[in-house]
Amino acid sequence: MNIPWWVWLVTVGGLVAIICFDFYLVSRNPRHPSLRECTLWVCGYVSLAALFGLGVVLLAGGQYGGEFFAGWITEYSLSVDNLFVFVIIMSSFAVPKEYRQKVLLIGIVIALLLRGLFIAVGAEVITRFDWLFYVFGAFLLYTAWKLLSHKNDDDEEFKENAVLRTAKRFLPATDEYNGAKLTIKESGRRLVTPMLIVMIAIGTTDLLFALDSIPAIFGLTKEPYLVFTANAFALMGLRQLFFLIGGLLDRLVYLSVGLAFVLGFIGLKLISETLHHHGVSWAPEIPILGSLGVIVGTLAITTIASLVKVRRDRIRAAEAAQTAKETEAVKAD
Repeated sequence: MNIPWWVWLVTVGGLVAIICFDFYLVSRNPRHPSLRECTLWVCGYVSLAALFGLGVVLLAGGQYGGEFFAGWITEYSLSVDNLFVFVIIMSSFAVPKEYRQKVLLIGIVIALLLRGLFIAVGAEVITRFDWLFYVFGAFLLYTAWKLLSHKNDDDEEFKENAVLRTAKRFLPATDEYNGAKLTIKESGRRLVTPMLIVMIAIGTTDLLFALDSIPAIFGLTKEPYLVFTANAFALMGLRQLFFLIGGLLDRLVYLSVGLAFVLGFIGLKLISETLHHHGVSWAPEIPILGSLGVIVGTLAITTIASLVKVRRDRIRAAEAAQTAKETEAVKAD
């Protein structure tokens, strides 16, 4: 794709306008959003992404449109997995409920800026050193194996990254929140509040997740414009998704298994297509529609299987409780 500079400007300007409007609404009325509000926002962001993808199909062709949809769905799914850690961060820093929206929004903006830099560097590097796709593929396979073998480790506790530890070390901070303020002045000294620290935590933690997701999307499309927009649309609706499915996260018990399969599939696809481009005849190229079908199918099966398992477990628990109650009643008689 040959993207003119003005298209980049219009795209970034549109994304900035949406984020600014979102920030205005959050700042004007800080509160815990309702389920209906979150549902409408998530549907709105998904609709925007779908319209953008259809625009890519009409203007650039089905191949690039399919690459965008495959990348966006993959990034969105990986972002859902990130919500587990966001919940832990919010709990660890005891963020007041009415300010969680602002924390998430600014943290996501930080994450988007960092991902933009990461994508720009990655796109430039892979144009010069295409053998890095082998490294990306191997890394995705390793990540998939790690998800399968240690899928519960990330849910147990939040571990501070180097950026956050440095920020806490060099930024004098208060122990208590002061409304939504990021800094306050005490005894003539400027101090940051935990509000700023938790925003840094979310933004930089997301960048660590991007170490998995960016190589994954480069395995689906080599176009920096599609990589960036897919990431942007996946991140923009993440705040509302946090509140919408916060109570459902524990029900997605097979999410890590599904994501591991998707990452493993993309890793193999990346290695196979790189071998094909290097003249290895037996290494096939996987069409983007095939990749899209595998990704969507895997996530659908994962979601349905998770909900079915949770429902069965609840029925069994209720039956066990009823049996225990009846047994106690018989003993009492």
